[in-house]
Amino acid sequence: MSSIISGTNELDQYDFDLPRELIAQEPLAQRVDSRMMVINRASQSIEHAHVRDLPTFLKAGDTLVVNDSKVIPARLIGTRTLTGGRWEGLFLRQDDSGVAELLCKTRGSIAIGETITLRDMEGRDQGQLVFLGTGDEGRMLMRPASPESWFALLDRCGRVPLPPYIRDGQMVDEDKQRYQTVYARVAGSVAAPTAGLHFTPELIQRTRTAGMALVAVTLHVGVGTFRPIQVNRLEDHRMHSEYGEISESVAKRLKTTRSEKGRIVAVGTTSVRVLETAAAYAKQKYSELTIEPLTIEPWAGETDIFIKPGHRFLAVDGLLTNFHLPKSSLIVLVSAFAGRDLVLKAYHEAIRERYRFYSYGDCMLIT
Repeated sequence: MSSIISGTNELDQYDFDLPRELIAQEPLAQRVDSRMMVINRASQSIEHAHVRDLPTFLKAGDTLVVNDSKVIPARLIGTRTLTGGRWEGLFLRQDDSGVAELLCKTRGSIAIGETITLRDMEGRDQGQLVFLGTGDEGRMLMRPASPESWFALLDRCGRVPLPPYIRDGQMVDEDKQRYQTVYARVAGSVAAPTAGLHFTPELIQRTRTAGMALVAVTLHVGVGTFRPIQVNRLEDHRMHSEYGEISESVAKRLKTTRSEKGRIVAVGTTSVRVLETAAAYAKQKYSELTIEPLTIEPWAGETDIFIKPGHRFLAVDGLLTNFHLPKSSLIVLVSAFAGRDLVLKAYHEAIRERYRFYSYGDCMLIT
């Protein structure tokens, strides 16, 4: 498709002005009380509901696809053991040998072999990290000074890695439970798959009772997901890489859904990225064969897929998603699915109607 779609391949086309007071600082007491804007792509219509109404906008035979990645307490606070200087770090990932990459802030340079003394929420010493060197993009390579695992260390002294637009990233005790989906299972994300924050066990049961299925894929959300795009031409943007996985049983369920004329409804942009990556992988694998409209193979690996206008969606028929930052890869993805004009119309209406934005905010269902 030439130049993607006229007028949609420049980042400035995905900007909007958001009053600061509409950025949700706290979650609602009841997850399902969040508002849900319902957008119909075929009719270009917009209506207003609540998350508790979700089953009434789905059909028996539809399948919801959630991301079961679990947010880890990845934000660390400490001091440089020798100097007492303040240090902050964000755990990103570790390799098989236990060496981890961290984004760090401290004054001055750190020497190889220097240690960081970690502090818990009460300011108590909770072990040390050893600096091993610098990796890609200036990330620090570190390992615990003791034999314990990274996850044990993070559970003991890590903080919930809230985005900076929520209380400047400062967590309170309630965030440990609320900045986590009720179905989180596989530890590995440094940010929540926020569309899933609206679900409760009761809502999941109601969707199943109404004849819909719910299945889980995994995508470990990295820090790059929420960073603004730094180039104006979307073709010049290079996505960060994140680990994803889709099981054989889930792939089979989705193929059955399509063959029985049901819809695949992704819960969150992270689920979209897994589904579209797996479908593209299968399409490439069977490119010379005659296959059914949807083929998703079991898949696991790194994906850096950047979904922008012009993308042909192979696996996703509907999307439940929060309201995203301007000029982000997330609003570009949603615009690729629903059309930029319709999405920006919806965002402007959400602002007029005083919807709550971003991670702890309200959501939209696009069908």
